[in-house]
Amino acid sequence: MSIWHKITQALSALASGEALSAIFDRLRTPPERSVAFAIAVVALGAKMAKADGLVTRNEVRAFRTVFHIAPEDEAGAAHVFNLARQDVAGFEAYAYRIRELFRNQEGALCDLMEGLFHIAIADGFYHPRENDFLTRVAEIFGLPQRDFMTLRARFVPDAEQDPYVVLVVSPEAELTEIKAAWRALVQACHPDVMIARGLPQEAVKLAEKRLIDVNAAWEEVQHMRRHTQP
Repeated sequence: MSIWHKITQALSALASGEALSAIFDRLRTPPERSVAFAIAVVALGAKMAKADGLVTRNEVRAFRTVFHIAPEDEAGAAHVFNLARQDVAGFEAYAYRIRELFRNQEGALCDLMEGLFHIAIADGFYHPRENDFLTRVAEIFGLPQRDFMTLRARFVPDAEQDPYVVLVVSPEAELTEIKAAWRALVQACHPDVMIARGLPQEAVKLAEKRLIDVNAAWEEVQHMRRHTQP
């Protein structure tokens, strides 16, 4: 059974009246937790896609940048997205349950926020209401403002492209310290590490852009340091 069939079953139960809390309670442990992660991205993404008043084809297509969808699963994935859009539960209800599901696992919550940013910018415009949506979800997740701004810097075209923000280090830090931070972020992008956090195999593509951004930031820092040293 593919992950999309599992997600459809869970969201169908939600549509039939089963409590959201009961569904997530069944998805607390691996491998079921990866289903919960996928539901969170799909459900929050579907609701966020309407935050600017319009669900575009690009935003729907953006799920392909988060999840690898096999041809035989395309119909199921579309069904899941439509179920999430039609669900009457507010996005905050999903966000609170996901926070509980991944309590004390900040990495998994950052992974989820990363998927939502992928979807937010898929139409080439970061709408203020999408920013409000993501800000509120980050608040519910309890993510530090620093982490939210790091994600925003990587994804939003008009955000300040500061390599130190991307690497989550101070501009005053020694190069050895920055290099250690870069190495830690690269390791966190490894597929095995992300799957251990609860990411489904289909969503490991999230790591690809993160690794590109992290490596680019490290290269930029090295370039700046070489040209500022006496």
